[in-house]
Amino acid sequence: MADDYVYLPQKEIDRLHAELKELRGAGRNDIAEKIKEAKSFGDLSENSEYDEAKSDQARLEARIADIEYTLSRAKVLDESSLSLDTVHTGLSVKVYDKTFEEENTYHIVGLTQANAAEGKISDESPIGRGLLGHKVGETVIIETPMGNDELQILEIFRDRVHHEA
Repeated sequence: MADDYVYLPQKEIDRLHAELKELRGAGRNDIAEKIKEAKSFGDLSENSEYDEAKSDQARLEARIADIEYTLSRAKVLDESSLSLDTVHTGLSVKVYDKTFEEENTYHIVGLTQANAAEGKISDESPIGRGLLGHKVGETVIIETPMGNDELQILEIFRDRVHHEA
């Protein structure tokens, strides 16, 4: 793997650190209390409250592990310093989809910020990864689960909400 980093704005890194602190502290304490209470109901083999509390604990620990892994790979992304010559994580890109004959705008973000409904696509998604490093005017063929998409890069810009001149 050439680049195993996750590029995130400092604000997102701070948010993940805060969530991790909350989960490790109050989150674990809440789960421990639920397990203690469920154990007080007696026979654990037929105790749905205990099973549910243990499932909650597994989800909590999985989320903690996920955040720890993301933060261990995180590099601060200073969007203001990115060149607009090529597509980078943190920039927006306007493309013409030749396959569907329509224009789309994507804001390429780190995995934890992705939200397709808001036009934020992960730099690890097929389209995000396929556009990285390309320039305005280039046509990129991207293999997606739905087949190949042919995207022509029309514009690269910083802010997600592009204002036409």
